[in-house]
Amino acid sequence: MGVPPSRQGWGRGGGMMLDDVPGWGETPTPAGGFRLRPVRLPADLDLLACWMNDPEVAAFWELAGPPAVTAEHVRAQLDGDGRSVPCLGLLDGTPMSYWEVYRADLDPLAAHYPARPHDTGVHLLLGPAASRGRGLGAVLLAALADRILRQRPLCERVVAEPDVRNRRSVRAFERAGFRPAGELDLPAKRAALMIRDRAPLPA
Repeated sequence: MGVPPSRQGWGRGGGMMLDDVPGWGETPTPAGGFRLRPVRLPADLDLLACWMNDPEVAAFWELAGPPAVTAEHVRAQLDGDGRSVPCLGLLDGTPMSYWEVYRADLDPLAAHYPARPHDTGVHLLLGPAASRGRGLGAVLLAALADRILRQRPLCERVVAEPDVRNRRSVRAFERAGFRPAGELDLPAKRAALMIRDRAPLPA
């Protein structure tokens, strides 16, 4: 269930995140305690490369191959200025997903949709095959979107751009409270623009 940037840098973000994503701590969810921690290279590389070579993941992330392919993708973010934060998602302490949280408003993506200041984007994949197909993605997406909006008061929306062919991913975003906002022709794919708006304050 991946919705990655392309190899040309799509979705890697732009502009500093201005906060410590891994420092947000653990979020309780119906599936267990969920938290993000930064990817560590080379310690996490074998696990990530294994996930990227799963055919279901590789079909959309396009990072199959030797570990060096995944390392290059992650290292570009780790060596950057905080524009995109690559993290492992841990559920009750067990790594089971990969996430990228990025500033969508200053990303090349912003040229393709009506971006607003501080829009925050997310990419994810569920690693173990046993984690897929049972609604877990929607649970974790909802938890992370809530956390982003809570931690980043200037952010009014969380956005995503899954490949339109990845119907499982699109459905997970919808179940997590994201609304479809049209389709985008990006350099590497046709994407479904998904937006999770901040709930209005009570009158």
